[in-house]
Amino acid sequence: MNLNQIFTNQRTGNNPHTKASRTDFQRDFDRIIFSSAFRRLQNKTQVFPLPGSVFVHNRLTHSLEVSSVGRSLGSVIGEFIHDTFKNDLTEDARNFYLYNLGNVIAAGCLCHDVGNPAFGHSGEDAIASYFERNESDLKPKFNEKEWADLVNFEGNANAIRVLSQQQQGKDAGGIQLTFSTLASIAKYPCEAIARDKKVLHRKKFGFFQNEKDIFLEIAKETNLILEGENPHIFKRHPFVWLVEAADDICYNIIDMEDAHRLGIVSTSDCENLFFELVKSETDDIKRIKDKLASISNGNEKISYLRAKVINALINKSIETYKLNFNMILDGSLDKALLDMYKSENEALKEIEKFSIAKIYNHKAVVEIENAGYNVMYELLNHFIPSILKTKEERKSYDKMALKLLPQQFVYENGTDYQKVLGVIDFVSGMTDNFATDLYRKIKGIDIGMTV
Repeated sequence: MNLNQIFTNQRTGNNPHTKASRTDFQRDFDRIIFSSAFRRLQNKTQVFPLPGSVFVHNRLTHSLEVSSVGRSLGSVIGEFIHDTFKNDLTEDARNFYLYNLGNVIAAGCLCHDVGNPAFGHSGEDAIASYFERNESDLKPKFNEKEWADLVNFEGNANAIRVLSQQQQGKDAGGIQLTFSTLASIAKYPCEAIARDKKVLHRKKFGFFQNEKDIFLEIAKETNLILEGENPHIFKRHPFVWLVEAADDICYNIIDMEDAHRLGIVSTSDCENLFFELVKSETDDIKRIKDKLASISNGNEKISYLRAKVINALINKSIETYKLNFNMILDGSLDKALLDMYKSENEALKEIEKFSIAKIYNHKAVVEIENAGYNVMYELLNHFIPSILKTKEERKSYDKMALKLLPQQFVYENGTDYQKVLGVIDFVSGMTDNFATDLYRKIKGIDIGMTV
Protein backbone atom coordinates (compact mmCIF):
# COMPACT_ATOMS: atom_id res chain seq x y z
CA MET A 1 0.00 0.00 0.00
CA ASN A 2 1.17 3.50 -0.80
CA LEU A 3 1.25 5.53 2.42
CA ASN A 4 0.34 8.65 0.43
CA GLN A 5 -2.90 7.13 -0.79
CA ILE A 6 -4.51 5.38 2.21
CA PHE A 7 -6.15 8.44 3.76
CA THR A 8 -8.61 11.00 2.44
CA ASN A 9 -10.78 13.80 3.81
CA GLN A 10 -13.58 12.85 1.41
CA ARG A 11 -16.70 12.00 3.39
CA THR A 12 -20.04 10.28 2.84
CA GLY A 13 -22.78 12.47 1.43
CA ASN A 14 -20.36 14.13 -1.01
CA ASN A 15 -20.22 17.31 1.01
CA PRO A 16 -17.79 19.92 -0.36
CA HIS A 17 -14.68 20.63 1.68
CA THR A 18 -15.11 23.62 3.98
CA LYS A 19 -12.54 25.82 5.66
CA ALA A 20 -12.68 25.62 9.44
CA SER A 21 -10.46 25.99 12.49
CA ARG A 22 -10.66 22.19 12.94
CA THR A 23 -9.24 19.64 10.53
CA ASP A 24 -11.65 17.29 8.74
CA PHE A 25 -10.55 14.49 11.04
CA GLN A 26 -11.16 16.52 14.20
CA ARG A 27 -14.61 17.27 12.80
CA ASP A 28 -15.24 13.51 12.56
CA PHE A 29 -14.62 13.18 16.29
CA ASP A 30 -16.98 16.06 17.08
CA ARG A 31 -19.73 14.77 14.79
CA ILE A 32 -19.65 11.40 16.53
CA ILE A 33 -19.77 13.00 19.99
CA PHE A 34 -22.91 14.95 19.06
CA SER A 35 -24.67 12.09 17.23
CA SER A 36 -27.71 10.38 18.72
CA ALA A 37 -26.23 6.94 17.92
CA PHE A 38 -23.28 7.73 20.18
CA ARG A 39 -25.42 9.18 22.97
CA ARG A 40 -27.52 6.02 23.08
CA LEU A 41 -24.42 4.04 24.05
CA GLN A 42 -24.73 5.50 27.57
CA ASN A 43 -27.55 3.04 28.27
CA LYS A 44 -26.25 -0.04 26.48
CA THR A 45 -24.66 -2.85 28.46
CA GLN A 46 -20.91 -3.37 28.13
CA VAL A 47 -20.66 -6.55 30.20
CA PHE A 48 -22.51 -6.10 33.48
CA PRO A 49 -26.16 -5.11 33.92
CA LEU A 50 -26.28 -1.36 34.55
CA PRO A 51 -26.63 -1.13 38.35
CA GLY A 52 -27.90 1.90 40.22
CA SER A 53 -25.50 2.26 43.12
CA VAL A 54 -22.17 0.99 41.73
CA PHE A 55 -20.90 2.68 38.60
CA VAL A 56 -19.59 0.29 35.96
CA HIS A 57 -18.77 0.88 32.32
CA ASN A 58 -21.44 1.12 29.67
CA ARG A 59 -20.79 1.19 25.92
CA LEU A 60 -20.34 4.97 25.97
CA THR A 61 -17.74 5.16 28.75
CA HIS A 62 -15.98 2.17 27.21
CA SER A 63 -15.85 3.95 23.83
CA LEU A 64 -14.48 7.15 25.39
CA GLU A 65 -11.68 5.20 27.08
CA VAL A 66 -10.91 3.23 23.92
CA SER A 67 -10.73 6.55 22.07
CA SER A 68 -8.24 7.91 24.59
CA VAL A 69 -6.01 4.85 24.16
CA GLY A 70 -6.48 5.00 20.38
CA ARG A 71 -5.37 8.63 20.22
CA SER A 72 -2.12 7.69 21.99
CA LEU A 73 -1.51 4.77 19.63
CA GLY A 74 -2.31 6.85 16.54
CA SER A 75 -0.11 9.78 17.58
CA VAL A 76 2.95 7.61 18.25
CA ILE A 77 2.52 5.53 15.08
CA GLY A 78 1.92 8.72 13.09
CA GLU A 79 5.29 10.04 14.25
CA PHE A 80 6.89 6.67 13.42
CA ILE A 81 5.52 6.71 9.86
CA HIS A 82 6.47 10.36 9.41
CA ASP A 83 10.05 9.85 10.62
CA THR A 84 10.66 6.47 8.96
CA PHE A 85 9.19 7.26 5.54
CA LYS A 86 9.68 11.03 5.41
CA ASN A 87 11.42 10.93 2.04
CA ASP A 88 8.62 8.87 0.48
CA LEU A 89 5.75 11.02 1.76
CA THR A 90 4.13 14.02 0.12
CA GLU A 91 3.78 17.18 2.18
CA ASP A 92 0.09 16.42 2.76
CA ALA A 93 0.95 12.91 3.95
CA ARG A 94 3.67 14.16 6.29
CA ASN A 95 1.21 16.58 7.86
CA PHE A 96 -1.47 13.91 8.11
CA TYR A 97 0.69 11.34 9.90
CA LEU A 98 2.33 13.89 12.17
CA TYR A 99 -0.81 15.78 13.19
CA ASN A 100 -3.95 13.83 12.25
CA LEU A 101 -3.52 10.07 12.43
CA GLY A 102 -4.20 10.31 16.17
CA ASN A 103 -7.47 12.12 15.41
CA VAL A 104 -8.57 9.44 12.91
CA ILE A 105 -7.86 6.58 15.31
CA ALA A 106 -9.55 8.44 18.18
CA ALA A 107 -12.66 9.00 16.03
CA GLY A 108 -12.67 5.39 14.84
CA CYS A 109 -12.43 4.14 18.43
CA LEU A 110 -15.20 6.50 19.51
CA CYS A 111 -17.69 5.04 17.01
CA HIS A 112 -16.51 1.42 16.82
CA ASP A 113 -19.48 0.19 18.93
CA VAL A 114 -22.35 2.31 17.56
CA GLY A 115 -23.69 -0.65 15.59
CA ASN A 116 -23.93 -2.91 18.63
CA PRO A 117 -27.49 -3.53 19.87
CA ALA A 118 -28.62 -3.48 23.50
CA PHE A 119 -27.62 -6.23 25.95
CA GLY A 120 -24.12 -6.85 24.62
CA HIS A 121 -23.41 -9.76 22.32
CA SER A 122 -26.67 -11.50 23.20
CA GLY A 123 -28.46 -8.70 21.31
CA GLU A 124 -26.48 -9.58 18.18
CA ASP A 125 -27.21 -13.28 18.68
CA ALA A 126 -30.94 -12.61 19.09
CA ILE A 127 -31.15 -10.73 15.79
CA ALA A 128 -29.23 -13.41 13.88
CA SER A 129 -31.12 -16.30 15.45
CA TYR A 130 -34.50 -14.71 14.75
CA PHE A 131 -33.87 -15.32 11.06
CA GLU A 132 -32.34 -18.76 11.62
CA ARG A 133 -35.35 -19.90 13.65
CA ASN A 134 -37.80 -18.60 11.04
CA GLU A 135 -35.83 -19.74 8.00
CA SER A 136 -38.63 -21.64 6.26
CA ASP A 137 -40.92 -18.59 6.24
CA LEU A 138 -38.36 -15.86 5.66
CA LYS A 139 -35.49 -17.18 3.53
CA PRO A 140 -37.48 -17.28 0.24
CA LYS A 141 -38.01 -13.51 0.51
CA PHE A 142 -34.28 -12.68 0.14
CA ASN A 143 -31.44 -13.47 -2.21
CA GLU A 144 -28.45 -15.49 -0.99
CA LYS A 145 -26.30 -12.51 -0.04
CA GLU A 146 -29.12 -10.67 1.73
CA TRP A 147 -29.97 -13.79 3.72
CA ALA A 148 -26.31 -14.16 4.74
CA ASP A 149 -26.42 -10.59 6.13
CA LEU A 150 -29.47 -11.37 8.26
CA VAL A 151 -28.52 -14.77 9.71
CA ASN A 152 -25.03 -13.49 10.54
CA PHE A 153 -26.06 -10.05 11.89
CA GLU A 154 -22.94 -8.27 13.07
CA GLY A 155 -22.37 -5.08 15.05
CA ASN A 156 -19.32 -4.12 12.97
CA ALA A 157 -21.27 -4.18 9.72
CA ASN A 158 -24.16 -2.40 11.40
CA ALA A 159 -21.79 0.39 12.50
CA ILE A 160 -20.99 1.18 8.86
CA ARG A 161 -24.74 1.31 8.17
CA VAL A 162 -25.56 3.48 11.20
CA LEU A 163 -22.80 5.94 10.36
CA SER A 164 -23.29 6.19 6.59
CA GLN A 165 -26.81 5.33 5.45
CA GLN A 166 -29.52 7.87 4.65
CA GLN A 167 -32.61 7.29 6.76
CA GLN A 168 -36.06 8.29 5.56
CA GLY A 169 -36.40 12.09 5.61
CA LYS A 170 -32.79 12.66 6.68
CA ASP A 171 -29.64 13.99 5.01
CA ALA A 172 -27.56 11.81 2.68
CA GLY A 173 -24.43 10.14 4.04
CA GLY A 174 -25.55 9.55 7.63
CA ILE A 175 -23.38 11.62 9.96
CA GLN A 176 -20.99 12.18 7.05
CA LEU A 177 -17.65 10.94 8.37
CA THR A 178 -14.48 10.82 6.29
CA PHE A 179 -13.70 7.59 4.49
CA SER A 180 -10.48 7.40 6.54
CA THR A 181 -12.38 7.12 9.82
CA LEU A 182 -14.86 4.62 8.37
CA ALA A 183 -12.03 2.48 6.96
CA SER A 184 -10.40 2.40 10.41
CA ILE A 185 -13.34 0.48 11.93
CA ALA A 186 -13.70 -2.09 9.13
CA LYS A 187 -12.18 -5.07 10.97
CA TYR A 188 -13.80 -7.57 8.60
CA PRO A 189 -13.83 -5.93 5.14
CA CYS A 190 -15.81 -8.58 3.28
CA GLU A 191 -19.37 -9.58 2.40
CA ALA A 192 -21.26 -11.87 4.78
CA ILE A 193 -21.18 -14.69 2.26
CA ALA A 194 -17.35 -14.63 2.40
CA ARG A 195 -17.14 -15.22 6.17
CA ASP A 196 -14.49 -17.69 7.30
CA LYS A 197 -13.85 -18.06 11.03
CA LYS A 198 -10.33 -19.34 10.39
CA VAL A 199 -9.23 -16.10 8.65
CA LEU A 200 -8.85 -13.01 10.85
CA HIS A 201 -10.15 -10.39 8.39
CA ARG A 202 -13.04 -12.68 7.36
CA LYS A 203 -13.99 -13.98 10.80
CA LYS A 204 -17.17 -11.86 10.57
CA PHE A 205 -18.26 -9.40 7.89
CA GLY A 206 -18.01 -5.66 7.41
CA PHE A 207 -20.99 -4.29 5.49
CA PHE A 208 -24.53 -5.15 4.51
CA GLN A 209 -25.53 -5.52 0.85
CA ASN A 210 -27.50 -2.29 1.20
CA GLU A 211 -24.26 -0.41 1.99
CA LYS A 212 -22.07 -2.32 -0.45
CA ASP A 213 -21.70 0.60 -2.88
CA ILE A 214 -20.75 2.93 -0.03
CA PHE A 215 -18.17 0.44 1.23
CA LEU A 216 -16.70 -0.06 -2.25
CA GLU A 217 -16.29 3.72 -2.47
CA ILE A 218 -14.55 3.77 0.92
CA ALA A 219 -12.28 0.92 -0.24
CA LYS A 220 -11.45 2.72 -3.50
CA GLU A 221 -10.66 6.09 -1.91
CA THR A 222 -8.50 4.56 0.86
CA ASN A 223 -6.87 2.05 -1.51
CA LEU A 224 -7.78 -1.14 0.31
CA ILE A 225 -6.10 -4.22 -1.17
CA LEU A 226 -8.65 -6.28 -3.08
CA GLU A 227 -8.48 -10.00 -2.33
CA GLY A 228 -11.54 -11.12 -4.28
CA GLU A 229 -14.47 -9.65 -6.21
CA ASN A 230 -17.17 -12.28 -6.14
CA PRO A 231 -17.80 -12.02 -3.26
CA HIS A 232 -15.92 -8.83 -2.39
CA ILE A 233 -13.09 -9.36 0.08
CA PHE A 234 -10.46 -6.78 1.02
CA LYS A 235 -7.40 -6.84 3.22
CA ARG A 236 -7.62 -4.73 6.36
CA HIS A 237 -6.72 -1.06 6.28
CA PRO A 238 -3.51 -0.34 8.27
CA PHE A 239 -5.45 1.91 10.69
CA VAL A 240 -7.77 -0.94 11.73
CA TRP A 241 -5.05 -2.66 13.74
CA LEU A 242 -4.73 0.38 16.02
CA VAL A 243 -8.48 0.72 16.65
CA GLU A 244 -8.66 -3.01 17.37
CA ALA A 245 -5.68 -2.86 19.73
CA ALA A 246 -7.18 0.06 21.69
CA ASP A 247 -10.46 -1.86 22.08
CA ASP A 248 -8.70 -5.08 23.10
CA ILE A 249 -6.55 -3.27 25.67
CA CYS A 250 -9.55 -1.63 27.32
CA TYR A 251 -11.99 -4.49 27.51
CA ASN A 252 -9.36 -6.97 28.70
CA ILE A 253 -8.48 -4.72 31.63
CA ILE A 254 -11.52 -2.56 32.38
CA ASP A 255 -13.90 -5.52 32.68
CA MET A 256 -11.67 -6.83 35.46
CA GLU A 257 -11.75 -3.48 37.27
CA ASP A 258 -15.58 -3.36 36.98
CA ALA A 259 -15.84 -6.89 38.36
CA HIS A 260 -13.69 -5.81 41.30
CA ARG A 261 -15.90 -2.78 42.03
CA LEU A 262 -18.96 -5.05 42.02
CA GLY A 263 -17.32 -7.49 44.43
CA ILE A 264 -17.23 -10.30 41.90
CA VAL A 265 -13.42 -10.35 41.94
CA SER A 266 -11.47 -9.91 45.18
CA THR A 267 -8.92 -7.13 45.59
CA SER A 268 -6.13 -9.68 46.08
CA ASP A 269 -6.98 -11.63 42.91
CA CYS A 270 -7.26 -8.49 40.80
CA GLU A 271 -4.11 -6.96 42.31
CA ASN A 272 -2.08 -10.12 41.73
CA LEU A 273 -3.20 -10.49 38.11
CA PHE A 274 -2.50 -6.87 37.24
CA PHE A 275 0.78 -6.81 39.18
CA GLU A 276 2.12 -9.88 37.37
CA LEU A 277 1.50 -8.24 34.00
CA VAL A 278 3.08 -4.93 35.05
CA LYS A 279 6.07 -6.82 36.51
CA SER A 280 6.63 -8.58 33.18
CA GLU A 281 6.97 -5.23 31.40
CA THR A 282 8.89 -2.92 33.77
CA ASP A 283 12.23 -2.71 35.51
CA ASP A 284 10.93 -0.20 38.05
CA ILE A 285 9.02 -2.71 40.14
CA LYS A 286 10.28 -1.41 43.51
CA ARG A 287 8.70 2.02 42.94
CA ILE A 288 5.40 0.37 42.02
CA LYS A 289 5.50 -1.83 45.14
CA ASP A 290 6.21 1.21 47.31
CA LYS A 291 3.33 3.11 45.71
CA LEU A 292 0.92 0.21 46.31
CA ALA A 293 2.05 -0.04 49.94
CA SER A 294 1.14 3.62 50.43
CA ILE A 295 -2.45 3.11 49.16
CA SER A 296 -4.90 1.56 51.62
CA ASN A 297 -8.09 1.84 49.53
CA GLY A 298 -8.72 -1.30 47.46
CA ASN A 299 -10.36 0.51 44.53
CA GLU A 300 -7.48 2.99 44.37
CA LYS A 301 -4.91 0.18 44.32
CA ILE A 302 -6.68 -1.42 41.37
CA SER A 303 -7.08 1.92 39.57
CA TYR A 304 -3.36 2.59 39.92
CA LEU A 305 -2.42 -0.85 38.61
CA ARG A 306 -4.99 -0.60 35.81
CA ALA A 307 -3.29 2.57 34.58
CA LYS A 308 0.08 0.85 34.68
CA VAL A 309 -1.24 -2.19 32.82
CA ILE A 310 -2.86 -0.09 30.09
CA ASN A 311 0.35 1.89 29.64
CA ALA A 312 2.34 -1.35 29.33
CA LEU A 313 -0.09 -2.73 26.75
CA ILE A 314 -0.03 0.51 24.74
CA ASN A 315 3.76 0.36 24.59
CA LYS A 316 3.70 -3.30 23.61
CA SER A 317 1.10 -2.69 20.89
CA ILE A 318 3.20 0.12 19.44
CA GLU A 319 6.29 -2.08 19.44
CA THR A 320 4.38 -4.96 17.78
CA TYR A 321 2.85 -2.65 15.15
CA LYS A 322 6.27 -1.28 14.20
CA LEU A 323 7.85 -4.74 14.01
CA ASN A 324 5.07 -6.01 11.74
CA PHE A 325 4.53 -2.82 9.75
CA ASN A 326 5.49 -4.28 6.38
CA MET A 327 3.06 -7.19 6.85
CA ILE A 328 0.35 -4.75 7.93
CA LEU A 329 0.91 -2.72 4.76
CA ASP A 330 0.84 -5.69 2.38
CA GLY A 331 -2.13 -7.32 4.16
CA SER A 332 -0.35 -10.51 5.19
CA LEU A 333 -0.53 -10.13 8.99
CA ASP A 334 -3.08 -12.60 10.33
CA LYS A 335 -3.11 -12.10 14.09
CA ALA A 336 -4.33 -9.17 16.21
CA LEU A 337 -1.60 -7.16 17.94
CA LEU A 338 -2.72 -8.03 21.46
CA ASP A 339 -3.16 -11.70 20.55
CA MET A 340 0.46 -11.77 19.37
CA TYR A 341 1.55 -10.38 22.72
CA LYS A 342 -0.78 -12.72 24.62
CA SER A 343 0.86 -15.74 23.00
CA GLU A 344 4.17 -14.81 24.64
CA ASN A 345 2.98 -13.34 27.95
CA GLU A 346 1.64 -15.69 30.62
CA ALA A 347 0.25 -12.87 32.77
CA LEU A 348 -2.07 -11.63 30.01
CA LYS A 349 -3.14 -15.21 29.26
CA GLU A 350 -4.01 -15.65 32.93
CA ILE A 351 -6.13 -12.46 32.95
CA GLU A 352 -8.09 -13.76 29.95
CA LYS A 353 -8.60 -17.20 31.52
CA PHE A 354 -9.68 -15.68 34.82
CA SER A 355 -12.09 -13.26 33.07
CA ILE A 356 -13.81 -16.05 31.15
CA ALA A 357 -14.23 -18.19 34.26
CA LYS A 358 -15.16 -15.56 36.84
CA ILE A 359 -16.59 -12.60 34.90
CA TYR A 360 -18.12 -13.52 31.54
CA ASN A 361 -19.77 -16.62 33.02
CA HIS A 362 -20.93 -14.89 36.21
CA LYS A 363 -24.60 -15.41 37.01
CA ALA A 364 -25.51 -11.69 36.63
CA VAL A 365 -23.90 -11.55 33.19
CA VAL A 366 -25.58 -14.75 32.00
CA GLU A 367 -28.95 -13.55 33.33
CA ILE A 368 -28.81 -10.25 31.43
CA GLU A 369 -27.71 -12.08 28.28
CA ASN A 370 -30.68 -14.45 28.53
CA ALA A 371 -33.11 -11.63 29.26
CA GLY A 372 -31.67 -9.47 26.50
CA TYR A 373 -31.87 -12.27 23.98
CA ASN A 374 -35.56 -12.80 24.67
CA VAL A 375 -36.40 -9.08 24.62
CA MET A 376 -34.66 -8.46 21.28
CA TYR A 377 -36.10 -11.61 19.68
CA GLU A 378 -39.67 -10.73 20.67
CA LEU A 379 -39.35 -7.15 19.45
CA LEU A 380 -38.29 -8.37 16.02
CA ASN A 381 -41.11 -10.89 16.04
CA HIS A 382 -43.57 -8.09 16.75
CA PHE A 383 -42.56 -5.97 13.75
CA ILE A 384 -41.03 -8.11 10.99
CA PRO A 385 -44.02 -10.32 10.05
CA SER A 386 -46.17 -7.17 9.76
CA ILE A 387 -43.69 -5.09 7.74
CA LEU A 388 -43.28 -7.93 5.22
CA LYS A 389 -46.98 -8.06 4.42
CA THR A 390 -48.36 -5.91 1.62
CA LYS A 391 -50.65 -3.07 2.67
CA GLU A 392 -53.58 -5.09 1.40
CA GLU A 393 -52.62 -8.16 3.45
CA ARG A 394 -52.19 -6.34 6.74
CA LYS A 395 -54.76 -6.94 9.45
CA SER A 396 -55.59 -4.41 12.14
CA TYR A 397 -52.99 -5.90 14.52
CA ASP A 398 -50.30 -5.50 11.83
CA LYS A 399 -51.23 -1.86 11.36
CA MET A 400 -51.20 -1.28 15.12
CA ALA A 401 -47.74 -2.85 15.40
CA LEU A 402 -46.32 -0.70 12.61
CA LYS A 403 -47.65 2.48 14.22
CA LEU A 404 -44.91 1.98 16.82
CA LEU A 405 -42.19 2.22 14.15
CA PRO A 406 -40.82 5.78 13.75
CA GLN A 407 -41.15 6.94 10.14
CA GLN A 408 -37.40 7.15 9.49
CA PHE A 409 -37.27 3.36 9.84
CA VAL A 410 -40.16 2.57 7.50
CA TYR A 411 -39.15 1.77 3.90
CA GLU A 412 -42.58 0.98 2.42
CA ASN A 413 -41.37 1.44 -1.16
CA GLY A 414 -38.23 -0.63 -0.64
CA THR A 415 -37.52 -4.31 -1.09
CA ASP A 416 -38.32 -6.85 1.63
CA TYR A 417 -34.64 -6.72 2.56
CA GLN A 418 -34.74 -2.94 3.02
CA LYS A 419 -37.97 -3.13 5.01
CA VAL A 420 -36.42 -5.66 7.38
CA LEU A 421 -33.24 -3.59 7.73
CA GLY A 422 -35.41 -0.65 8.76
CA VAL A 423 -36.88 -2.72 11.61
CA ILE A 424 -33.39 -3.89 12.60
CA ASP A 425 -32.23 -0.25 12.61
CA PHE A 426 -34.99 0.59 15.09
CA VAL A 427 -34.50 -2.42 17.35
CA SER A 428 -30.68 -2.49 17.30
CA GLY A 429 -30.53 1.22 18.07
CA MET A 430 -32.57 0.86 21.27
CA THR A 431 -30.99 1.27 24.69
CA ASP A 432 -31.37 -1.54 27.23
CA ASN A 433 -34.08 0.35 29.11
CA PHE A 434 -36.07 1.41 26.04
CA ALA A 435 -36.03 -2.12 24.62
CA THR A 436 -37.14 -3.58 27.97
CA ASP A 437 -39.90 -0.99 28.43
CA LEU A 438 -41.27 -1.50 24.92
CA TYR A 439 -41.15 -5.28 25.34
CA ARG A 440 -43.11 -5.07 28.61
CA LYS A 441 -45.73 -2.83 27.01
CA ILE A 442 -46.36 -4.86 23.87
CA LYS A 443 -46.53 -8.03 25.96
CA GLY A 444 -49.07 -6.45 28.31
CA ILE A 445 -46.79 -6.73 31.34
CA ASP A 446 -46.93 -2.96 31.88
CA ILE A 447 -50.10 -1.17 30.89
CA GLY A 448 -50.49 2.58 31.17
CA MET A 449 -49.88 5.76 29.27
CA THR A 450 -46.41 7.24 28.91
CA VAL A 451 -45.56 10.35 26.90
